[in-house]
Order: sequence, then C-alpha cells, then structure tokens
Amino acid sequence: MKGVPNLRISPIETADDCIPEHVVDNFLQTKFWGLFKARTGWQAFSCSYSFEDEVVAGHILVLRRRFAKFFSFLYVPFGAAELEALPRRGEALTTLGRAIGRSLDRADIFIRFDLPWSVSSMADSIKGLGLHKGTDIQVPDTVVLDITKSEEELLAGMKPKWRYNIRLSQKKGVSVKDEGILGLPTFMDLYRKTARRDKIAIHSESYYRTLFETVSEVSSESGPRLSLYVARHKGEALAGIIVLHMGKRATYLYGASSDKRRNLMPTYALQWHAITEAKRRGEKVYDFFGIPPDGHDASHPMAGLFLFKTGFGGEIIHRCGAYDVALHPIAYRMFKVGEGLRLFWHKKIKKSVGRLGRQIFKKHGAALTPDVGENILENQGSEKTKPSNP
Repeated sequence: MKGVPNLRISPIETADDCIPEHVVDNFLQTKFWGLFKARTGWQAFSCSYSFEDEVVAGHILVLRRRFAKFFSFLYVPFGAAELEALPRRGEALTTLGRAIGRSLDRADIFIRFDLPWSVSSMADSIKGLGLHKGTDIQVPDTVVLDITKSEEELLAGMKPKWRYNIRLSQKKGVSVKDEGILGLPTFMDLYRKTARRDKIAIHSESYYRTLFETVSEVSSESGPRLSLYVARHKGEALAGIIVLHMGKRATYLYGASSDKRRNLMPTYALQWHAITEAKRRGEKVYDFFGIPPDGHDASHPMAGLFLFKTGFGGEIIHRCGAYDVALHPIAYRMFKVGEGLRLFWHKKIKKSVGRLGRQIFKKHGAALTPDVGENILENQGSEKTKPSNP
C-alpha cells in the first residue's frame, strides 16, 4: 500500500452513539453490538476508513479488552470484509491495523481480526507482512440456509430423519412460542443444565438480559430484534433458542435443552419454527452460526453439533479465522507464549484431569458424598471452553 488509510474513529458508549446504524447482515459489525459489548466489559469504537490509492472504504467495529491490569488488545469481529477483494489484501489489513493502533492511544499490544474472508483468501497473503495467525474468538465455520425457498423446498433439502423428527414433534404436541425476555429465566434454567451436561461455559443471566435490553433500546425497523423461542409439551419447557434478526439475516445464537422427553424432538421443532418465522419476516438467510471445521471426524467433541446443524441443509462456509497485527512486537511475543500455555492447560492438562476425575467418580461414586461427586464433574467443565460465543 502506498499510504495509510484515512480514519474517523468515535467511541460507542450510549444508544445515541448507534445513530446512524450501519445496516449490515453481520451483526458483529454493528454499532448495536459495540454498545452491548461496551456494557459487558469492553470498550467499543466505530471506525470508518478509506484507502485512496485502492479506492476502497468501509466501516468496522473495533473492541478493546484490558487484561492483567496494565495491558490491552484490540479486536475486530468479522470485519474488513471489503478488503478481501484487493489483490494485496494482507498488506492492506496490516496497514489498517497499524493505523488503528496509532490512533487509539498507541498502548494496545496487538489488534486481532477475526476475518470473514474465505480460507483461500489468506493462502498467499500473509508472507512477510507482519500478520500472525491468532486464536479464533468467533467460530470461523458455519452453515447458512437460503430461506427464500418455499417450505416444501426447505423440507426437501433436509436429511430424511430431520423431516421425520420435525413432523414427529408436531404430531406429539410440542408447541413453540416466542416468549421474549420474559422467557429468559426459563431459558437460563435449561442453559445451566445444558452447560453441566455438555461441559461448556456460559455467561451469567445478566449478560443475556443486557443483550435483550440493548436490543430493545436501539431497535429500529431494520433491526436488531431478538426472539427467545421455547418449546413446551403440556406446559413443560423442554428446550429454548435465542435468535437475532438483523437486516435480512436471522442468526441462531444460543441453544439449551432439558434432559427430559428428548424423544419428542423439541430441538427440531424449535429450529423449524425459527426458520419459518424468519421466512415470514421477509428474511433471506438463516445462519446456524458455528460448526466444527471437520464434522466428519467422529472423534471431534462437537461432531454431534455438526451433524445436527448441517442436517437442515444449507451451505457450509469455511472462513480463514483470526489474524493478528502486532503493535508492540516484544510484548506481543510474550502474550502469545502466555496464550499458548493457557490453551495447553485447558485443552490438554485440564481435560485429562477431568477425564480422570470422571473415571474415579464412576468407579468409586458410591464412596463419595453427592456434593463431592457433583463438584468433580462441574469443575472439570466450568472453564474448559470460553463462554459461549458470541
């Protein structure tokens, strides 16, 4: 790149800062999302940029997170999509990242871009440019469903078992309703059960309540809007999902289910209801938002999630994931060492300790008090993963 980009950066702190909103299908790059993250521990900035020599411009949401008291980094979730079309996209990304770092106090160690670009876009774009592969914060792979098709076409595009399960849930009397924020306590009860069962970490109820409140405060005709669908059978809540509507896209954010009456297939009823509701709203895409990179690997801990989401049909998308621009190289190298050790602890050592704990509990459970047994299982999974994205 021949020159640095022109930048206009402003903080996002109140609902007024979200006007005008950038109406995009990618909710992670909206001012609304910046306001929500600003209310949950981050700083948020709206950044407009332009490269005069490349005749390209865009808007990105930049988040800042502090850690270890005196350090911070910048984060761009699925931003800078317009740079993918450039022949020197890697160089443009590096230049943009450094320019943003200089404009925001020059104190941040690095800026991490979780890129929406395809995997092939980065194949030859990073050599010698100061870009480093980062740890993905958002899941880079997803499956998206074109819901402009008729309901008959959508059902025909599913795996046969999925069609059968949807019809079974209807036949057995499973009902689905959008309960909104009033259904949040019910959803959280199901979500905590899901977290214990699947060994995942989740946020506190206040996090999701803040999301609903922020949506309500900034909602407009084009979005955002939130739906909290709960599937019930004879009044009993069996499962729930939270879906965000933004532009012409509906995104499945969070899902939870009970251990009871799973034979009634409430999760299939939920997804089909959410898909048809989004279709009635005039939306064009239903994004299942997050699948393992290779779901055909049966040993992958999330292989079941891959099968469930892809069974509804749709197009599988593989993004290239996160790349970092180091703003303070020495401090960045130290951070990467610490990040690597943390990942090794959570993915290898803690996982092995948890597996051993479950084996001991299974073998000697009768000799343990109920509280001790529950703590072994809960502690193993409470921090094994980052809190559920986004």
